[in-house]
Amino acid sequence: MIKEEGKGDHDILKAYNMMLYFAGTMILWDPSNECIHDFWTRGIIKNLPVSSRNPKFIKASALLRNSLSDENSSHEKMKDDYLALFTGKETSLAPPYESVYMNNDRLLYGKETGEVREFYQSYGWESKFKDTLPDDHLGIELLFLTLMIEKYLEFDDEACRKEMRNEIKRFINTHLYNWVPRWNEDVQKNSITMSYKGIGTLIHACLEDLYSLMEGPGKTSFLASGN
Repeated sequence: MIKEEGKGDHDILKAYNMMLYFAGTMILWDPSNECIHDFWTRGIIKNLPVSSRNPKFIKASALLRNSLSDENSSHEKMKDDYLALFTGKETSLAPPYESVYMNNDRLLYGKETGEVREFYQSYGWESKFKDTLPDDHLGIELLFLTLMIEKYLEFDDEACRKEMRNEIKRFINTHLYNWVPRWNEDVQKNSITMSYKGIGTLIHACLEDLYSLMEGPGKTSFLASGN
């Protein structure tokens, strides 16, 4: 059950959206980007906006909090980690692309790229990165998921909300659950910083928590936090 401490489901989902946006940004851009610096200096790392009983979430929170004082999570180490983990495409240690993990030959631009693009298009959405990054990049998929949740939060009609909950679960099942756990394993195995170990685990945890939240009341075991 969700225990509400001055927060309703709306605020809990807003908090998860904030964390998804933060985590997606960390995968899209290297740590020299100004917004990455802002995330690290404005307190979201030390005090995540929601807490959860999910063991993955607890681990992610601890990793991110401890990364603030970890010598191996310095700005330069984070930049080296980002480059080794997520760039280089054929040589990256944890390539953030659905098609790589769903293709036995670990190639970019598999059929999954077109399938997730079709999902975007069914909502009239087009990635602003379409000319520079494949549509199945994890950061882009997380961005689209945040937009779906925002759309869900706009609905007042329960029938529309139920349909949107099903669509959110379908997107998570079809384009995230099928590869993100393996991607996170590669991040944990190859990352040299607590920062990116925490980001990988946070993404995995947030997907699990959000899916459970979309299942409806009585299906979750998370605690809302007033952080």
